[in-house]
Amino acid sequence: MGGFRRRMAVLGSVLVAAGVLSAPQAQAEPSGEQPLGTNGAAVPEVNWAECAEGAPESYECAEVEVPLSYRDPHGETITLAVGRLPAADQDHKLGTIFYNPGGPGGSGRYAPELTDRLHERFDIVGFDPRGIHESTPLRCFTDDEEAAKLAGTFPVTIQEKKRRIAETAEATASCAENAGPLVNHMSTANVARDMDLLRQAIGEQQLSYYGISYGSHLGTVYANLFPDKVGSVVIDAVLDPVEWTEGYRPVDRFAPFSFRLGSHGGAQRALETFLGACENDERCAFREPGQDLLAKYDTVLDRLLEQPAVITPPGGEPTEVTYQTAVQATLGQLYDAASSASLGEFLQALADATDPDVATKGSVVAEIPEGPPAPGFQTPGYIGPEQGVAVMCADSANPGTPWVWDGFARKADREARGFGSQWVWMSLPCATWPVADEDSYAGPWDRQTANPVLVIGNSLGDPATPYDDAVSTSRLLGDARLLTLESFGHGANGNSECVDSAMDRYFIDGELPEEGTVCQPDRAPFDPPSQAE
Repeated sequence: MGGFRRRMAVLGSVLVAAGVLSAPQAQAEPSGEQPLGTNGAAVPEVNWAECAEGAPESYECAEVEVPLSYRDPHGETITLAVGRLPAADQDHKLGTIFYNPGGPGGSGRYAPELTDRLHERFDIVGFDPRGIHESTPLRCFTDDEEAAKLAGTFPVTIQEKKRRIAETAEATASCAENAGPLVNHMSTANVARDMDLLRQAIGEQQLSYYGISYGSHLGTVYANLFPDKVGSVVIDAVLDPVEWTEGYRPVDRFAPFSFRLGSHGGAQRALETFLGACENDERCAFREPGQDLLAKYDTVLDRLLEQPAVITPPGGEPTEVTYQTAVQATLGQLYDAASSASLGEFLQALADATDPDVATKGSVVAEIPEGPPAPGFQTPGYIGPEQGVAVMCADSANPGTPWVWDGFARKADREARGFGSQWVWMSLPCATWPVADEDSYAGPWDRQTANPVLVIGNSLGDPATPYDDAVSTSRLLGDARLLTLESFGHGANGNSECVDSAMDRYFIDGELPEEGTVCQPDRAPFDPPSQAE
């Protein structure tokens, strides 16, 4: 195996030089040495104060300095924007739970309560990761038009593909010119090192943590960089760390990481679960007795490829809905099973607006949903697409030839129409990303942790992080327990009393759910919200 790894490392170096693989793939061969930790960096001071105007109530804020590079722990520093939601019962406080909302690129400074009991007994601390939002920001562009070139919608026609590839290369060249030294230090591993300094600064002996979506990868990286500091760590809506970084086989490095992850498959599973619920619930507007609803959905997409639909939002102006808009809006609604009724109404509006025998242009009135939600609580400050892209490309192996993205997108679309292109094209900037973070982390992932990690996934379809990733990650980690929610959507916390109670017991008492526990959601997809909500 050692000789094979050496041959693959040499091949990787040749392919990087030839432009077949992008530079961030040039990972060092594992040496058996301990990975870089905080390397003697000074523990920062945290001075809590009132947050700035525009912040949510009840929070305290601080600005904390950490090293730009942990190879130079006493050199140049950057600032992290940190927030704290104090425990409601300070007299009986048990400690601190750290939080990350996902992204990458999501603002995490203002962490949610998680559950009523956890808010009562724990301070909950969030932070904007390095380079993001109110922390020292990574910035490549001077205006929104330039930034949009890095994060355009997925292309369909050959002309759109040419333009997307050209604009993305132009945008990544701007990052090479304008981003400054921070762009070299944006990997998840450096965020984990920052979080360990914050743990020490707040006085916690071990880390308690909840991370969702990309935040799950931060938790997984932390658990393997600092295994002896793992207290109660919960990861929800989980990314497989092998697929995120390099893949399970050498050939996987030649695929975009966003294809390896299989998010498109999770989205298709969620859509099919939604359509199954719709077929059996007369409250679903898209329901049509005797009709194959997946075929009906495909017919809508066929018609949108030919011509955009025109829908008028209530009280608004007629608006074109393209194929791409429809796919992105559908994906966004699948993030929460509670959005099923509005998704059914939107899809039926599209069916009406594209029906040549029924539609009168602009006569269909319906809400047009947004795409997938941005993670975290947004306050004034710069959040640009380069901030999340820098993390993804620092962490992951990708091809260095932009045109291969088209083939992988088409392959993914054969499994999950529209969702394949949406997810695969997302990582295109990594083909021409100009830098690498030499302190990124790509495993091993099985280091024995001081305490087990609780892994949570939605078995009926997560449109961003497939349930299979939760299963595989629970097996990869040195000590983990899988908890399953039998529902679809992105994340389980807040959707099931069973899941929330399991989290309470784990954080408060250190008690894991029984092996193989499967929780049920609190309500069915088309049930109205309860009075409490």
